[in-house]
Amino acid sequence: MNARHPINTPATPLAQAAAAPSRYDVELVAVSKSYAGAAAVETISLRIPKASYCCLLGPSGCGKSTTLRMIAGHEQVSAGDILIGDRNVTDAPPAARGTSMMFQNYALFPHMTAVDNVAYSLKVRGVAKVERRARAREFLDLVRMSSFAERLPAQMSGGQQQRVALARALITRPQVLLLDEPLSALDPFLREHMRGELKRLQRELGISFVHVTHSQEEAMALADMVVVMEAGHIRQTGSAREIFEKPNTAFVARFIGGHNVIATPGGQVAVRADRCRLGSAGSLTSLSGHAANIEYLGPMVRVSVATDNGLDAAALIPDELFFTAPVDIGHAVTLIWSERDAHALSD
Repeated sequence: MNARHPINTPATPLAQAAAAPSRYDVELVAVSKSYAGAAAVETISLRIPKASYCCLLGPSGCGKSTTLRMIAGHEQVSAGDILIGDRNVTDAPPAARGTSMMFQNYALFPHMTAVDNVAYSLKVRGVAKVERRARAREFLDLVRMSSFAERLPAQMSGGQQQRVALARALITRPQVLLLDEPLSALDPFLREHMRGELKRLQRELGISFVHVTHSQEEAMALADMVVVMEAGHIRQTGSAREIFEKPNTAFVARFIGGHNVIATPGGQVAVRADRCRLGSAGSLTSLSGHAANIEYLGPMVRVSVATDNGLDAAALIPDELFFTAPVDIGHAVTLIWSERDAHALSD
């Protein structure tokens, strides 16, 4: 039997709060998941406020997809509880949770038109054909795919198939939409466009989206709330800006990107690469080394620095500033930054 917290006992704070409408669309209470004795997710707790765009971010194997599947009911928890709104859905089947899930491969029926794919879940629920197709057309219009209603999946691009899959996930009017790496199969241009579409839909519908991704850029662009995971644990939760400006560990600083992690006599600090420059130390903090790589990124130039003490670091320099005093790979350089730009880390 799964371990359970006695959340329905009147003495517990969670049970007392349940008498009032919840301020959260999703709440995880000390949730764990193990496979054959190996922990995939270890005692995580999380509250996602109503109508939020939340991204679960982390490397492969960190537990983010397992967490999403537990919220959806496609994986049974080993311990803990899951609430959707003010309902404990830990043991509820997927269809009874008030959630809908969009899978990475879209999973459209190849023999069905777009409108019939979107209407399918209503067909399963016994909704009459005329009504379900009319509602399906409404949701195709919402995702700007009404002109493709009678096309088969093979007659649509990947981005168009994704929109149809979104409409199908939304037609049941879920309280929470769950998305498992929905943009990973798209090319970079379309991926950027679809980020805007996802955020537009989330705002228009006023429901929570919980979106799994390993892309830092994707999470930063979309999320009101970023949850950084590593090895089955939540390492940091906050807005994209909070996490980027103030990572709390070396792992978060490195994974979120754009930071140098530097050991100092007082402990480790994170310094944003765009706050670093190349020059002479003077009154600034500095590390000497050589330019290991140079990448022209348009408005910025990234200079990777191999320091004399074995550290890999980088400076992200405005292109105009770089080309006033350019360096080549192999040149001796000094990486400099202001002490006020160093953020102390907990490990």
